[in-house]
Amino acid sequence: MEKAVPFWEEAYRADNVMAFTVEPNKTVVEYERLLDNNANILEAGCGEGQNVLYLAKQGFRNIDAFDISEAGIAKLKKLCGINGVSINAFVCDLAEYVFEKKYDLIMSFATLCFVEKDKWQQFIANAKDNTNVDGIHIMHIFTDEVPASADIAPFAVGLAHDGELKELYDDWEILSFQSYVFEDEHPGVPKHLHSANKIVARRI
Repeated sequence: MEKAVPFWEEAYRADNVMAFTVEPNKTVVEYERLLDNNANILEAGCGEGQNVLYLAKQGFRNIDAFDISEAGIAKLKKLCGINGVSINAFVCDLAEYVFEKKYDLIMSFATLCFVEKDKWQQFIANAKDNTNVDGIHIMHIFTDEVPASADIAPFAVGLAHDGELKELYDDWEILSFQSYVFEDEHPGVPKHLHSANKIVARRI
């Protein structure tokens, strides 16, 4: 049986379309003020890199970003060249990532649920251990409040329960927490719903 391929792989290979959006997540824009330009930044599951590209263009110099998709990382590197910015972008499976330094910002958007729950929970535990005091996390995960949409259902092996993400940060300062359902669409994919949790938390 042929292995399913997520819709975003085709978009990653195209120069004339973005799989998701060219704009950074609004939460990144809102909270970048808490960081200086020497901050160590990591994005797990960066895809084409709209968030890290934005931060690099804002003058942040120490950015690491990884994704399991070779096509996504290749596109991000190409976009770095086009935009004249430097990002340490590399291919890695979130479930196998090993921290080699401490960070001031670690973020992940709509990625955690694509590994088994025990693996994304371990990633968060490791990320917390490798975050500097006053450093922040911005974590976004799909939940099981509504069924996984057809475009992600074959891959969403680790959907969170509502509020589960927040519980993992009960020893940090929670700056923001949202639980919501939103409508989404992508190139070649009909409109659909996702339920999600998003947290911004600071190590104290």
